[in-house]
Amino acid sequence: MIEPTAPTRQRMPLHWKIAIGFVAGLVLGLVVHYGVGTGAAWVQGLTRYVTQPFSTLFLSLIFMMIVPLLFSALVVGVSEMGDVRSLGRIGWRTLIATVVLSGIAVLIGLVLVNVFKPGAGVDPVLAQQLLAEGAERTAAIVRDSSMQPTGMQMLLDIVPQNVVGAAANNANILALMFFALMFGVGIVLSPDTPQIRTLRRGIEGIFEISMTLIGLIIRLAPAAVFCFMFNLAVLFGWELLARLGVYVLVVVGALALHMVVSYSLALKFVGGYSPVKFFRGVQEAMLMAFSTASSNATLPTALKVADQELNLPTKVSRFVLTIGATANQNGTALFEGVTVIFLAQFFGVDLTWGQQFMVMMICILGGIGTAGVPSGSLPVVALICAMVGVPPEGIGLILGVNHFLDMCRTTVNVTGDLGIAAIVSKGEVDAPAELAEDRAPRPAA
Repeated sequence: MIEPTAPTRQRMPLHWKIAIGFVAGLVLGLVVHYGVGTGAAWVQGLTRYVTQPFSTLFLSLIFMMIVPLLFSALVVGVSEMGDVRSLGRIGWRTLIATVVLSGIAVLIGLVLVNVFKPGAGVDPVLAQQLLAEGAERTAAIVRDSSMQPTGMQMLLDIVPQNVVGAAANNANILALMFFALMFGVGIVLSPDTPQIRTLRRGIEGIFEISMTLIGLIIRLAPAAVFCFMFNLAVLFGWELLARLGVYVLVVVGALALHMVVSYSLALKFVGGYSPVKFFRGVQEAMLMAFSTASSNATLPTALKVADQELNLPTKVSRFVLTIGATANQNGTALFEGVTVIFLAQFFGVDLTWGQQFMVMMICILGGIGTAGVPSGSLPVVALICAMVGVPPEGIGLILGVNHFLDMCRTTVNVTGDLGIAAIVSKGEVDAPAELAEDRAPRPAA
């Protein structure tokens, strides 16, 4: 007699677990903030010794794997292309899509900030209070901005003299990616000898091991997201968002408009990809990006989503997503443009349309060079302010709401990386059947 097998219990998808952790942390944090207050000893002890260390540990574990993951994913992605012409085609399409979408993002932000003028309505008393509260951190950010490379030096720094030094402490991720790119090109151009095949398999092994370890770390994501949101809600509540409400609404509105409208139109009419299927598939990556506020920390999840949910060809997704984690920062470019004009309005600095166009160009370039870590764009904002005659110390006004806005713009950044990967994968010969079926038919010439 054959015994009936018990039905296998279906596990809850990770993105639902993350969503539950997000909502639970936010609600419980708000309850504690308004019901108990941040001054209670047990609340301070809980955040200092439990929730804050756990969230920091989670990010540290992710960042620990970023260098081997970035290097191996980019080398494998380039080597899988098979020839330099394929690399050039995908690389140019990625660059064009990045620049165009970043330009559209900044343009949307500049239009909205000029229409609503959030900087003109800030209460001077409130402004002085915010500047005083963030004076110490503002000074450190302005000091860091003075050490940011500009012009030709920024281009020269992409080529590392010491790749180990570039990788240390995530000091220069662009330089590490350039080395990985050249290493992959070297593999493609080298004869197909047993030694080269062994090296390629070894790097593929590094990539697989990195993804396996990150898969274990990601299991902590729901609890880490709970801690992130609990800390944020306990410390700030809703007050800071309300105090700079118009500025926050302009930034969030511009980000939402760019993500929903610009990405959807680009996916549909340039990539021939269904926006509905796309946004349904990238939910997990969007939640991870919003929670961690780091494009680099979300890279493993984005790679998994591109492979399992969007069914993109790996040679495209690994290349575009690893490059995009640092070089495609649509949301960051938009935020930088809006913030510079907001501070100019507050300080009464009248920027001409020519100066605003220059701000737009700098923001596009700044978005490419901004580190994919939390608050990595603040030194760039201070640098742009100094270039156009706006006091860079004004960033103290937005420090209180920056983390929330960082979460929002990182979500747009990561979604944009995946969107460009979907667009660039159009027409690639190894595109999976599922992807091809979802694409709209092209009209006959």
